[in-house]
Amino acid sequence: MLAAAAALSVAVLVPVALAAHAVVYPRTSATGAYERYELRVPNEKDVNTIRVELIVPDSVRVVAFEDVLGWRLDVRLDSAKRIVGATWTGNLAPGRFVEFPFIAVNPKHAASIAWPAYQTYADGQRVSWTGAEGTQTPASVTTIGGSDSESASGGGLRVMWVAIVASIVLSLIALGVAARPRNAV
Repeated sequence: MLAAAAALSVAVLVPVALAAHAVVYPRTSATGAYERYELRVPNEKDVNTIRVELIVPDSVRVVAFEDVLGWRLDVRLDSAKRIVGATWTGNLAPGRFVEFPFIAVNPKHAASIAWPAYQTYADGQRVSWTGAEGTQTPASVTTIGGSDSESASGGGLRVMWVAIVASIVLSLIALGVAARPRNAV
């Protein structure tokens, strides 16, 4: 009975612990791509989340943010006017999550990009999502690899060949129908 209770506790608590991370999606993207990212932040405490901060990695260039209803956005720029961070302030009730969408340009080379984030609660606690993978508070990581143009050109060639083969097949069927002898009535 004790083993069953322990198994049930693990089954319930492990998914909650795994979901309790500030994560940037998608987790993989193409080199050089203009990507729509989303920072997803769950509230796993009994008090509201009131502030979320994202540090933009040096190898990424953020170009735009989407407004999120109920949240105020403050963007931090460096001396070259590059976006280096964003802070959202609002209220996120316990048991809820929020997504903060933005557009960024990926580096032109393969890389693993860590997205440091900070979550502040109404009771003053601040969680730093900056740790290594496997820690209690890991930074989200996006793997950049393979170029957008390589993917697009490969997909484009396949579509072109399918269209050519389909045209030939349809032409042969039409030719066969046209050349068929007609029955006299």
